[in-house]
Amino acid sequence: MAETGSSDRPLAGRHALITGGGRGIGAAVADALARLGADLTLVGRDAAVLEAKAASIRDVSVASVVGDVDDEDSMTAAFERAGPVSILINNAGIAESAPFGRIDDGHWDRTIATNLTGTFRCMRIAYPAMAKAGWGRIVNVASTAGLKGYAYTVAYCASKHGVVGLTRALAMEAARTGVTVNAVCPGFTDTEMAARAVANIVAKTGRGEEETLNELAGINPQGRLVRPEEVAETVAWLCLPSSAAITGQAIAIAGGEVQ
Repeated sequence: MAETGSSDRPLAGRHALITGGGRGIGAAVADALARLGADLTLVGRDAAVLEAKAASIRDVSVASVVGDVDDEDSMTAAFERAGPVSILINNAGIAESAPFGRIDDGHWDRTIATNLTGTFRCMRIAYPAMAKAGWGRIVNVASTAGLKGYAYTVAYCASKHGVVGLTRALAMEAARTGVTVNAVCPGFTDTEMAARAVANIVAKTGRGEEETLNELAGINPQGRLVRPEEVAETVAWLCLPSSAAITGQAIAIAGGEVQ
């Protein structure tokens, strides 16, 4: 497929679908891709949040579609409503923590279904048309938990390691098609998910909120939480036409925590 963008809007003429696009990293990615000229479809479970985010973006076409990555029929319908997709950002995810001995099947199944199977499902829907068109970008939002282990997050780590493996495997199959497949692996990021993690730790341990937040931030050698915009800029770079040689990568955005 011929390149369609210009030097200042290199993704003009491309259509990006972002799961979990209304909040946190997904919302920041939407802003970054819109600045580069991409039209957007934001997918998530909360219509009001999606619509508010869509209304905040100017100068490109933005649609919001309610869909749940846990549900195959829901996502098939969401992609049908969205139309042809040339950029897929798999951002939807959940995080639950518990000691290994307290992880029941429900905890495990929810985590794998959303973080790993949901990512696979969206890739399975979007990839064939990208390959046929000869151009596509798939970026999976994994985590440093896809590159190392953390205590009390067995299911989450397993799911994110699976996302990294899925990314690398499809990248090899897609290498000659014009479609790149990459993952970004943020450390603890300043989002609602991190806020929920802090609240969960406070509730279970009785420690103070500030102490808990500082402990999480301290995992990053820079001593801070990653900003959603920092993750979004890396995602946007991977979507550029000039990033065609970058595929099969799992890029840590974590202040040096993972090397």
